[in-house]
Amino acid sequence: MTTYATERALWTVFHDPGVRTPPPAGPLLAVKIDNVRAARPQTGLDAADIVYVEPVEGGLSRLMAVYATKLPKAVGPVRSARESDLELLRQFDRPVLAFSGAQRKLLPLIGEAPLRAVTPDAAPGAYYRGADGQAPHNLYVRPGRLLPSAPGATALTTGFRFGAAPDGGTPRTSRTVRYPAARFTFEWSPDRRRWLVSTDGRATTTADGRRAAPATVVVQYMKVRASAYHDSLGNHTPYPETVGAGKAEVLRDGRSYAVRWKRPTAEEGTRFTTNDGRPVAFAPGQVWVVFAKAP
Repeated sequence: MTTYATERALWTVFHDPGVRTPPPAGPLLAVKIDNVRAARPQTGLDAADIVYVEPVEGGLSRLMAVYATKLPKAVGPVRSARESDLELLRQFDRPVLAFSGAQRKLLPLIGEAPLRAVTPDAAPGAYYRGADGQAPHNLYVRPGRLLPSAPGATALTTGFRFGAAPDGGTPRTSRTVRYPAARFTFEWSPDRRRWLVSTDGRATTTADGRRAAPATVVVQYMKVRASAYHDSLGNHTPYPETVGAGKAEVLRDGRSYAVRWKRPTAEEGTRFTTNDGRPVAFAPGQVWVVFAKAP
């Protein structure tokens, strides 16, 4: 769980213009996490700084959890990477990507990407099979065996800003995002001041009973095209284009804000602004970003 001290550190690094940002201590960790019903409840999801929700084959979803301020003991279930992950991860400085594998034709692209790809074959001591569940939904990774320590908030070169809420907005207590075969609901909890996550109509919890509860939720609308790669059934993988510009909805503090997003190049983070160009700050704490097909 993100601590108050961590939240204040994030606020300071990304909001206070008077603070000089030191270089990150090292790479951050990104983990591809299974999100079908057989993979739930997941492990280590509550410790992530950012959780990206991505569309995959068959109308389903997969998660990419990003860890910079804290490394949990275990994360999973770990699943395979996708072509679009490479574009998304270029905003970070040579991150470590933990994943179970990838399509054979995609592996050379992953090997050429500016990241450190770590599969069970490359680091067998970092992965293990859980006693509960069946393969492929029981593979877990020990982050402490991939990184010596958490690099800190400065490794989160996402372009996100944290601080006071923008003016305006519309009161909102619930928001549902639907994929063809998956849906996510975010319900505002005034007591916790967090958005409680449900997946496919059930509360999203971790294996130790913690409810997924980000401080900010972003529904980011973008072009989603077919990747050149497909699964064993011939279903082409969706490719959400995270470089570009478009509309988004930011949920924080029980309110909804209609905003714009822009990411000019893959090496840059994503900036969120009001329609008149003012930067939009997120609430300090965990952020979920849901990739949705632009209407």
